[in-house]
Amino acid sequence: MIDNRSLFKTWFEIFLVSLKLGLTSFGGPIAHLGYFHEEYIRRRKSLDEKSYAELVALCQFLPGPASSQVGIGIGIMRGGLLGGIISFLGFTMPSVIALIIFALLIGELNVSDMGWIHGLKIVAVAVVAHAILGMAKNLAPDLTRKAIVIFALAVVLLWQTVYAQVGVILIAGLIGYLLYKEKSDDHTTYFKVPISKKIGLFCITLFFGLLILLPILREAFASPFVEMFDRFYRAGSLVFGGGHVVLPLLEREFVPTNFISEGAFLAGYGATQAVPGPLFTFAAYIGAVMDGWFGGILATIAIFLPAFLLVLGTLPFWDIVRRNGKMKGVFMGINAAVVGILIAAFYNPIFTSSIMEPIDFVFAVILFSMLSYWKITPWIIVLTGIIGGTLLSMM
Repeated sequence: MIDNRSLFKTWFEIFLVSLKLGLTSFGGPIAHLGYFHEEYIRRRKSLDEKSYAELVALCQFLPGPASSQVGIGIGIMRGGLLGGIISFLGFTMPSVIALIIFALLIGELNVSDMGWIHGLKIVAVAVVAHAILGMAKNLAPDLTRKAIVIFALAVVLLWQTVYAQVGVILIAGLIGYLLYKEKSDDHTTYFKVPISKKIGLFCITLFFGLLILLPILREAFASPFVEMFDRFYRAGSLVFGGGHVVLPLLEREFVPTNFISEGAFLAGYGATQAVPGPLFTFAAYIGAVMDGWFGGILATIAIFLPAFLLVLGTLPFWDIVRRNGKMKGVFMGINAAVVGILIAAFYNPIFTSSIMEPIDFVFAVILFSMLSYWKITPWIIVLTGIIGGTLLSMM
C-alpha cells in the first residue's frame, strides 16, 4: 500500500531543494552539475556517485539542456513522473519569471557587467572545483581511469565541437569494457526507475512525432502560436552541448525573421547570463518579447518539452542496462570520462571567463575553502560571492 503522506513529503522536499537550486545555481550547465552534486549527492545522498555520473553521461548523449535533464532525472527517480515535473518547475521557474518580467518591464537595461555577476561567476569556480575533486576521488581511483580522465579532458579541450563529448564517452565506454569487463563493482546502488518501458516508448515516439508533425501543422494552419512552438521545440530537440549552443541558434531563428530586434535579443542575452538556472530559459524572454507573458510560457514549454520526453523515454531502459553485469566495465570507463569532461568545462569556459586577476583567484580559493573545509552551505557561498564581487568591482 502506498503511503500518500510519505509521497507528498517527498514531492514537497523535491520542490524545496530544486527551488533552492533554481534560485542559487549560477554559472551555466557545468556549474549546475556542481550544485546538483553538492545538494543531491553530498548532502542528501539521493544517488551514489556512480549513479550520478552515469546519469550525467546519459544526459550528455541527449540533445537539450543537460543540467535540466539531470535534475528531471533525479526528480523522477525519487518521486516518479510528478517528481520530475516538480523538480523541473522548481529549478526552472525562478529564471523564467525573472526573464519574463525583464522582457515586459526592463527592456534595455544592461546587467551583464555588474560586479555581483562577476562574483557569482567566481562562486561557480569554487562549486565546480569542489564537485570535481569529490567525483575524481570516487570514479578515477586507479592509474588506468586517471589516464581516461586525462584523455577525455584533452580531447574535449582541443577538439571543441558538439560531437566531442559524445565521442569521448563512446571511446571511454569501449576502453572500460575491454579493461574492466571481468571486474565486479560491488558498490553500485540498485534502484527501480518508477517509469514503465511502455511510457518510455510512448515518450520517445511522441518526441519524434512532434518533430515531424509540428512543421506540417505550421504550414497547414498558419498560426503564429504553432509557428512559435515549432521553432522553440526544434531548437530544444536538435541542440547538443547545452545552453551556450542554443543561444546563437535562437538568434538565427528569430532575429533575421524580425520576430525580435537585435538590440532586444542582446539585452535578453545579457539578462540570461545574470539569472540562475538553465540558459534555455532565454526562450521565455524571447517569447515574452514576441507575445507577452503567454508567449514566454509557451516558449518555455516548447523548448523544454523535448528534454522531458527524452529523459522519460530513456530512463527505464538506462536502469536495465546499468544492471547488466557485462556493462559494469563500460560504465567504469564512462564515469572516468565524465570527470575529464567536467574538468575541461571547468577550465573553459568557467575558469577562463571568471578569473581575470590574481585577486579573483584568491577569492575563489576562499570560497572553495568555505565550501570544502568549513562545510558552509551553498546559499551562504552565493551570498558571499555577490558581496565580494560587488566590492571587487569598486576596487
